[in-house]
Amino acid sequence: MQVVIKEVETNKELKAFVHFPNELYKNNPYYVPQIESMDRDTLTPSKNHAFEVCEGKYWLAYDTKGTIVGRVAGIINRRYNEKMGENICRFGWIDFIDDGDVSAALMNAVETYAREKGMDVMSGPTGFLEFDAAGVLVEGFDQIPTAYGKYNAPYYERHLLALGYQRETDFVEYRILVPDVIPERYARSAQLMEQRYELHQAPLRCRRDINPYLDSIFTCLNNAYSKLHGFSELTKGQCDDLKKQFLGNVNVDYLSIILDKDDKVVAFGLALPSLSQAMQKAKGSLFPFGFIHVLRALKKNDTIDLLLIAIDEQYQNKGVNAMIFDKFAHGIKKNGIKYIESTRELEDNTNVQNLWRYFEHTLHKRARVYDKRLSVGASATRTLRHQCQS
Repeated sequence: MQVVIKEVETNKELKAFVHFPNELYKNNPYYVPQIESMDRDTLTPSKNHAFEVCEGKYWLAYDTKGTIVGRVAGIINRRYNEKMGENICRFGWIDFIDDGDVSAALMNAVETYAREKGMDVMSGPTGFLEFDAAGVLVEGFDQIPTAYGKYNAPYYERHLLALGYQRETDFVEYRILVPDVIPERYARSAQLMEQRYELHQAPLRCRRDINPYLDSIFTCLNNAYSKLHGFSELTKGQCDDLKKQFLGNVNVDYLSIILDKDDKVVAFGLALPSLSQAMQKAKGSLFPFGFIHVLRALKKNDTIDLLLIAIDEQYQNKGVNAMIFDKFAHGIKKNGIKYIESTRELEDNTNVQNLWRYFEHTLHKRARVYDKRLSVGASATRTLRHQCQS
């Protein structure tokens, strides 16, 4: 296929960039549309504090009729590169039709940008921050993703492998069946941790009670996530963005803040009612009626999505996560929750995965991040029609 690549430069083109996957997968029952206005904000420097430490460009691929057939973003997180001592260009927001010329042209655009910026390695799909959806779905194509994951067709991996990309790391997702009676061992373990380390739950009766702990929560998060794949320390502006993103939806039944004897935050966990079906009904827009589906899902739901668990380094691997889950267990019982979705977590994150070992659970989705070392003068423009469509 003859492909034309154009850099996104106008608001109209950015809207088209954000809308493309919603059009590509509009008839797919497993696709969860992202809210387009929120996605545009994420990609707009003036509305996303990630651009304090990041830069990026976006491209659209067109066929000869002017129809959009693909998209991709190139991102450089300068703070993360300084931390790792490497020149890494990330690629993300990648979607395309099943045509090797399209995927090759898109990745060639990103790789050219990376070389111009002096980068040595390509890595992705990832976003600006650890909290943006990462990975190409490689297992679980018949499962509905969480609102914080991402769906893609099975052919994506075939295209990336043909372009010379190799597996870097995997993220996995579990679906956990909540038993009628939650084993007592969780409450006993939580009580033991409280006594052994002089810890206690922050008293949270409503969202307003969260405010005194917010800054300390993000200090804890920066400490706990410092060594995780793709993570760079969050700035104050980035923390403010995350507060806006999550706080409006928080149910204190699914928020655990663990304090030490001096009332310092040493761990926290956050889960939210599943918004996947609500976002399918919203079809990419909160207005005029999409927000109604979201509000209903927040109030009445049988599934929660586990978003974050962060434990200060000095308390890691000591069983403190049992206290977090014990708090969740009360909310689960109170609200009649039947399922827990773990959302994407690193496949070797056994500390979190051990929480479910006494529950019936299934690893039902896997997403993969790839990397590729750039060589001087190399190009991804080679035609992949035969490899990708045979």
